[in-house]
Amino acid sequence: MAQSFISYKRLVGVGDTLFVYLSPTNIYPIRVTTGSTFQTKYGALRHDQIIGKPYGCALQCAKGFVHLLHSTPELWTLSLPHRTQILYTTDISFICTQLDLRPGSVVCEAGTGSGSLSHAIARTIAPNGRLVTYDFHEERAATARQEFADHGLSDIITAEHRDVCCDGFAYTEYFDALFLDLPHPWLTISSANRALKPNGGRICCFSPCVEQVQKTCAALNDHHFLDIDTYECVLRPYDLKTQSMPSYQFSSTKSYSEENSEANEAMDEKSDESLAKKLRTEEDSSEKNDNSSDVKSNEYVLTYSPNQSTGHTGFLTVAVKYQ
Repeated sequence: MAQSFISYKRLVGVGDTLFVYLSPTNIYPIRVTTGSTFQTKYGALRHDQIIGKPYGCALQCAKGFVHLLHSTPELWTLSLPHRTQILYTTDISFICTQLDLRPGSVVCEAGTGSGSLSHAIARTIAPNGRLVTYDFHEERAATARQEFADHGLSDIITAEHRDVCCDGFAYTEYFDALFLDLPHPWLTISSANRALKPNGGRICCFSPCVEQVQKTCAALNDHHFLDIDTYECVLRPYDLKTQSMPSYQFSSTKSYSEENSEANEAMDEKSDESLAKKLRTEEDSSEKNDNSSDVKSNEYVLTYSPNQSTGHTGFLTVAVKYQ
């Protein structure tokens, strides 16, 4: 069975694209070919050694283990060769939800880039959906087309070289959803309006600057799009740490009001200032000794946010066509 990013096979075969996992920050995609060798920090990994191995297994190298992971859009996003800035899973999941993508959807993407979003869309709309993706850079479009073929996505994704800002969208039927990742998305809104299906066609525009968002929203409003909203996805990770904290145990069974009342009465009876001062000193000393014996240290697992959080990647403007 041919390997694909949208289906699963059990054993590694020649021509597969798999991911060599060393650690969460060290994941490498390789295309399996006979006679080749992949060098890792744990030693050489011969392709002939991994052919026929089950996906998910651990292989011993000279200095440690590596794991062979089946290809997924998420792993591709983490390790793909960057030809442009890319969208990450935080934004990708939100985009697929806002565009209401499902198996069988017909989708258009303007701004193929490195193909990060394209892989996720293909899996979402498989097996009967179709994605048409455009890039104004001819070489990038050709490279993406080859990657889609290598990853078993050619039946779903059509990658074309086209500048939609100047030439508009080429289509023979209406799109259910349309995504724009362009420097000037507002220039394409008129053509996008004609390309989207009436009464429910959804559009999403990605822009890193709020000035771009303002112009895009104005263009969407001029072409009578409704439910125009802009979102900002910010990833805020939390870390765990174990910390010792004191735990106090109080032996007194009296309520706070009872203890306070008794203390006031005692102070009234002792009008001699020097005697009262002496008594307070003795009480403070006694409390310190008593509390020191009652304090115990317990271990707690705490969550905390790092001092520096990753900022947003951009603004996502979504709207719906009702006409």
